[in-house]
Amino acid sequence: MVGLLGGGARAWRLSDEAANGAVGGGAATEADYMRRLHGHAPGENQCTSALVKHIKAPVHLVWSLVRSFDQPQRYKPFVSRCVVRGGDLEIGSVREVNVKTGLPATTSTERLEQLDDDEHILSVKFVGGDHRLRNYSSIITVHPQSIDGRPGTLVIESFVVDVPDGNTKDETCYFVEAVIKCNLTSLAEVSERLAVQSPTSPLEQ
Repeated sequence: MVGLLGGGARAWRLSDEAANGAVGGGAATEADYMRRLHGHAPGENQCTSALVKHIKAPVHLVWSLVRSFDQPQRYKPFVSRCVVRGGDLEIGSVREVNVKTGLPATTSTERLEQLDDDEHILSVKFVGGDHRLRNYSSIITVHPQSIDGRPGTLVIESFVVDVPDGNTKDETCYFVEAVIKCNLTSLAEVSERLAVQSPTSPLEQ
């Protein structure tokens, strides 16, 4: 199950997420990562939240999926197509994403803000597209973690976004959180399937 860490009055998480045999700091470690790496500063008409996911697969497998700015459809179920403008993938690169039916959107134009292979940080900002998520910015970080005595991964994804006219902050956060939950659940499924196909030693992180 995906846990949540909310901003402001919505500071809560799903307590059963930590009950997967994960060790090594738990909620305290998650809070530390949030303070250091997820520094959103929401404005008056914005909402922010963060979600956590424990994945039974080593960091290098999970990160290989997360860092694929040019291929988000490798694990994001709502993405049907992605094309990156220009050549080399670098900070400032822009991708054009086509969204599958079922969401109130058809396209999204997104800019790569940060890609750190050492710290395992990916940050993306929406800069256009046919959707209502204006000034949407997300940060996803990936951290090694022992789960049931084997290499596992803690994933934290946070966001900040404008609240559209006619919606409340809670409604906006709940919608974005639902999409991220689906993405993180799919990330876990794909990563864990890859881990079974390519088993690693208990010490490999």
